Amino acid sequence: MHVGDKVPKLELKDQNAEIFRFEDLIGKKAFVVYFYPKNFTPGCTKEACSFRDHYEEFQELGAEVIGISSDSAKSHFKFADTFKLPYIFLSDRNKRAREAFGVKPSLLGLLPGRETFVFDKQGKLLHKFNSMNAKRHMPEAIAILKKCQN
Repeated sequence: MHVGDKVPKLELKDQNAEIFRFEDLIGKKAFVVYFYPKNFTPGCTKEACSFRDHYEEFQELGAEVIGISSDSAKSHFKFADTFKLPYIFLSDRNKRAREAFGVKPSLLGLLPGRETFVFDKQGKLLHKFNSMNAKRHMPEAIAILKKCQN
């Protein structure tokens, strides 16, 4: 994906095993989509909790947060429940979303990539950010949303 591209048309199951479509957000709110390797791992848990701790700020900026990994909907439910994560988690078991967004594996292909995408209200990509450093994703997403509001 490149800046200016529209969000891919995909259907994925959320943590409640319900079908989620990105297109349902278009025209309603901006959204931040972050891909991460795996539920309950130290770095991924820190990243998820970082988005949780700033979720109210995302909401005030008119944005939804969506976390995606290849974990099952059931695992996402347990992860969100354990850490009181108030936002959407999507299960990408067959890696269709990773392919559509162009998220590459990291660490010589050993780990699924960690990448964040910020979309405007029309579903247009404003910014993408790739780093295995989990701490950098949330502040990067907030900064872009704030910049776009000004």
